[in-house]
Amino acid sequence: MNHNMENSVIKIALANPRGFCAGVERAILIVEKALEKFGSPIYVRHEVVHNKFVIEKLKKKGAIFVDDINKIPEGSHVIFSAHGVSKIVKREAEKQKLSSIDATCPLVTKVHREVNQMYGKNYHIIMIGHKGHPEVEGTLGQIEKNSPNASICLVESLQDVEKLDIPKSNKISYVSQTTLSVDDTKNIIEALKRKYPKIHGPKGSDICYATQNRQDAIKQMVGEQDLIIVVGSKNSSNSNRLVEIAKKCGVDAVLVDEIKDLDRSLLDNKDRIGISAGASAPEKQIQNVIESIQEIKRTKITEIDGIKENITFKLPKF
Repeated sequence: MNHNMENSVIKIALANPRGFCAGVERAILIVEKALEKFGSPIYVRHEVVHNKFVIEKLKKKGAIFVDDINKIPEGSHVIFSAHGVSKIVKREAEKQKLSSIDATCPLVTKVHREVNQMYGKNYHIIMIGHKGHPEVEGTLGQIEKNSPNASICLVESLQDVEKLDIPKSNKISYVSQTTLSVDDTKNIIEALKRKYPKIHGPKGSDICYATQNRQDAIKQMVGEQDLIIVVGSKNSSNSNRLVEIAKKCGVDAVLVDEIKDLDRSLLDNKDRIGISAGASAPEKQIQNVIESIQEIKRTKITEIDGIKENITFKLPKF
């Protein structure tokens, strides 16, 4: 261990914006308000947002997280997560006589609307996203497999675009998962446009404002940092994208829920550390990580200027 390092000061730069977005704040608030109004237990289909700390806190308040609607007792209250659900899940909830409250992020709902409108006009829809992610399953599930002209498929990569064999004469449109990397998605959209010049896309990008802003904030700070720590949970898509972007820019980057997830040796010989957080990570979690670093090293903290987010989403009535 370099003794000078022990006495030196680590400069910590905090990315802005970072952490919670409007859709996450709204989803958490819906669960808390439902618990206040109806008492526990309140059932939530899938983790309402992808963050370990948030989920633990809500469990303590009386929320029960389930992946299978049929495991919920008849007549209970169920909340659909911020990632959105398929039509089948909504139907199963009705069959179980559940009172459902929808915490789907309005920006995901917008993509669902796009899919349903395009389907109504007999378009073949291509979704850009990560297989198995709950948001992707919910969006693909807007179109029932047994519909007469059901036609939606998933592409994850440029290779997937090459493999597509939809006739060029078909009406084709595309949508995206809201938490993808802006740059990767751009490349896939360009490949789709080359292959299908008449392809129809959404008016604006489907990538949500918060995903875009957090990715831009990382790009703005990478040049100055020796290490980027992204605070967030392993199953958070937008948090994983932030790590990928930093690495693509040639900077060491790690995703941590808490400091025990961090290989301490990564801090050796690092003078400048950038910290950001995915859209489902609370500020308290970020501060915990900073405090843990301060127990090991002396630090000087600066906030990097960034876009001020003032978007809020209305709560559903229930």
